[in-house]
Amino acid sequence: MPEVWLHIVGIGEDGLAGLLPATRAVVEDAEVIIGGDRHESLSDGISAERMAWPEDFEVLIDLLRDLKGQRVVVIATGDPLWFSVGARIGRAIDPAQITYHPQLSAFQLAAARMGWSMADLETLTVHGRPVEQMIAFIQPHARLLILTTGADTPARIARFLSERGFGASPMTVLAAMGGAQEARFEGVADSWDHVVPAFNTLAVECVAAPDAALLPRVPGLADTLFQTDDTLTRQDVRAVTLAKLMPMRGALLWDIGVGCGSVAVEWMRGARYARAIGIEPSADRRSMAAANALALGVPKLALVAGQAPEALEGLEAPDAVFIGGGLSAASFTAAWAALRPLGRMVCNAVTAEDEAFLPDLHKRHGGQLVRLRADQMDDAGIWQKLDPVMQWSTVKR
Repeated sequence: MPEVWLHIVGIGEDGLAGLLPATRAVVEDAEVIIGGDRHESLSDGISAERMAWPEDFEVLIDLLRDLKGQRVVVIATGDPLWFSVGARIGRAIDPAQITYHPQLSAFQLAAARMGWSMADLETLTVHGRPVEQMIAFIQPHARLLILTTGADTPARIARFLSERGFGASPMTVLAAMGGAQEARFEGVADSWDHVVPAFNTLAVECVAAPDAALLPRVPGLADTLFQTDDTLTRQDVRAVTLAKLMPMRGALLWDIGVGCGSVAVEWMRGARYARAIGIEPSADRRSMAAANALALGVPKLALVAGQAPEALEGLEAPDAVFIGGGLSAASFTAAWAALRPLGRMVCNAVTAEDEAFLPDLHKRHGGQLVRLRADQMDDAGIWQKLDPVMQWSTVKR
């Protein structure tokens, strides 16, 4: 069994005094301690060599590997495995060589301060990440605990809430929890004007106005929520398409011919940490897709300029592929070859040329071939027939 040489220690506002005796002994016995300025002030009086966090995570991993053989402690805040550096280190270094020493997390402390059940809320972080990604979690009656990225983050989140009809939502900023300088700031989103410490945790209880935007995580957002030049997979067809693509935690989608990005955006909203790469030759459409991703809370949508199959070269293998534009034998062949086992493939066709291609795919690969039709009543009460969409879908086994 590998010898443990690396200890990752969570620390709170009470510093060394809040550590278990065994954990404190590990810190006091360390030869090298790595942490931020804040962590150093919470663990003063230790004789170990001090090293500051490198700005680049890969540099940190190289540094840790170089220190193997010494007694090394990495200091983090709270629980090192909950939106913290511990999990990332554990993916790069054999976890059998690491011992984790968790402290109460900011989420647990904040839930206790608010009197909220951890089972009934969403825990999010925008620390060092795009703040817009919290938008996807704005729902009526939702309770959110958010690790922020600085003093201005609560005001930005208040603006997101207000713009979407949630301006009456109570907001509470909690800072320095568990320490002598603990502070609490309360208000509502549409009148938030507090100046808060840079290191804080935000609690939000979402309260929707009668005209609030409803943005569920299940697929089928209204077409009007997307910027588009009419390269849009329509709401009803999109809902069926996403059901066949099956968004899953951390899974990667290739959206070939991404257009305005409606399918890719809803894929990323549909599961925690779901990722998507949109392939699109038009710069204007890529710009629209990026704007839609930002507005709907998935700012990490990746966009690639070009056409399949050439633009697919070198991309990470996908867990699902949607071809809504640019369907051809060459693009399908390249995407099918790259698709992981149990990957989902969905192809939508609206032109006669594309429709002629799908029955052959169905014959060769099985799956399901359907024609999706919908009629929509206009403002005058007249039924309008929407263009039908032929759809082929399957799971690669």
